[in-house]
Formats: sequence, structure tokens, C-alpha cells
Amino acid sequence: MNTTSAPASGAEAAPGRIVLLTTSHRIAPGLLSWPAWQALHAADQVLCADGAHPQLPYLREAGIAVQEASPDAEELVGACAGGRTVVVVATGEGEPALTDGLARLAGSGRVAMPELELLPASYDLPGARLLDLVQVMDRIRAECPWSSRQTHKGLAKYGIEEAYELVEAIEDGDRTELREELGDVLLQVVFHARIAEEDPDEPFSIDDVAGGIVAKLIHRHPHVFGDETATTPEEVKEHWLRTKAEEKRRTSITEGIPLGQPGLALAAKLASRVRTAGLEVSLPQEQRQQQAGIGYALLSLAVHAESEGVDPEAALRAAARAYRDAIRKAEEA
Repeated sequence: MNTTSAPASGAEAAPGRIVLLTTSHRIAPGLLSWPAWQALHAADQVLCADGAHPQLPYLREAGIAVQEASPDAEELVGACAGGRTVVVVATGEGEPALTDGLARLAGSGRVAMPELELLPASYDLPGARLLDLVQVMDRIRAECPWSSRQTHKGLAKYGIEEAYELVEAIEDGDRTELREELGDVLLQVVFHARIAEEDPDEPFSIDDVAGGIVAKLIHRHPHVFGDETATTPEEVKEHWLRTKAEEKRRTSITEGIPLGQPGLALAAKLASRVRTAGLEVSLPQEQRQQQAGIGYALLSLAVHAESEGVDPEAALRAAARAYRDAIRKAEEA
């Protein structure tokens, strides 16, 4: 590596300064912070080991001379002799070999170490790691023998399983498990969106999915994004239901309720729609068959639970978990 000779004076004793400049590949190249641009313009030398680094064209356009070089720790310290400042534009890995070498050199006590500064030139925005997920999913879909053959129908059962595992993590109060299960549910969304891109007739992407839900959220929250006001949860729900009704233009309050959900949850959802609409609907009469009679009794319990603000499905799960614990105690005895 070529370095500029330090002047032969007392300045030779000055250790200088190393600035390790890190950037995010999730932010468009050239969008650097003001402190980063200041450091780059004020540097005596700017180095980068990767000649194809996406930031380099923008740095050179800004008049910054960047030298393609990969110095070791001792060479870099030498380049700072005489109080010079050297900026290292880090590669995607963050230059771990260089930083480890600098740490070992500092620990040896053999040389006067320059000041070392880690300067993030750009920061990830919230949600930036979702871009990594989309990229990873794209590669898996293209290269994995199993994933490349999956269809929406084939994956449907996994969506149900992951949703139930998420509910279980919430009920257990396990934060680590909750984070993992949320990731598994998110994977299902990204996986289905990636498959949808390949549809020959009606393709759509994860951006279309995200754009749709963003538009829906904005439209259904006029008290946040518009001129309406809402100060209570009940008023928020009223806004939501009104705008939803305008969007869907449904002829029945039962439309949009998935009949494939668990029975208690289905009954509670129907009861909620009836109560919200202000309808008077009598429960159907019990049938004579024993099994059907039990079903109507459960329906009545579910409707009663919903009217009391209790989720009957969650209540039954809680009771079933207590029953499971009792079974385990009996087994131990």
C-alpha cells in the first residue's frame, strides 16, 4: 500500500486517527450522514478493500479519492504516522480481520496507537431486515428442491399450524418463543407472496401485499390520518366497521366470516356481528339428537361468553391446559 511520507519533525510522534466507516446495504448508496461526509472530505487518505463497493461511485463523484487497498493493522497504523487521518470504507463484513489485528496491536504495547473511531455512515430504518427476508426467500424459492415446488394449497396447513403455535406462545407468556413464532408466521406471508409472483394470470408481490394493507390501515383510521376524531376504543371500532362496510358493500353481516375456524370462535364471531349490528336473533332450537343437542348447548355458551366480553375459544383452551396439568399430576402419582 502506498502511503504519504510523514514530515520529519515533532509531528512524527503524533499517532493520527483511523476512522472505520460502516454503511448499510439496505440503504441506497450515497445516502450518508453529514458526519460521514465531513470525515471523508477531511481525511488524508480514504481506503477500501472492495473495488466494487456500491458507495465508491458516489464518493468519487463527490470528489473524494478512494484507494483500493487492504492494509493489515501495522500498515494502517503506519499510514497514520505524523497525525494523519485515514478513513477505511468497510466492506459488508465490517472488516473483522482488520479490527482484530488493531486490537492485538494495541494490546501488545509495542506502538503508539492512533485514535480509532467507528463511524456509522448510514443506519437501517425500522423494518429494514424485512428486505433481507425477501432476498433470502427469493433465493430459497429458486434453489431449494422442496421450496421451489410448493404451492399455496400445499402450504395452507403450515399457516394454520404456525398461527396456533403463535397463540400458544402468547398464552405461555414466553417472549423468546413469541419472537420465534412471529417470525414463522411472517415467513408464511413472504413465502406465499413469493409464490404469487409466478402466477401467469394474476401475479402479485410482497410489495403489493404490503401496499394493500398500508392503504387499508390508512383508510380505516380516519381519526389518525384524516379529519375525524376518536377518543375511545369504541369510537375507533365504529370507524373501522363503517369504512369496512363501505369497502366491502356486503349484503349480510355474516359475509367475510371464515366458516373453517374453530367452532367456539366461529359462534363468538357470529354473535359479535349480531350484537354490533343491533339485530335481535334468537338462538336456533336444539335438535333431538344427543350430539346436535350438545352443539346447541355449546353455541349458547359461546354466545353468552361473547356478550360478557370473554373469548370462549381462549377460555376453553385455558381450561383444557388446566386439565392437562391435572392429568400430568395424576400420571406422576
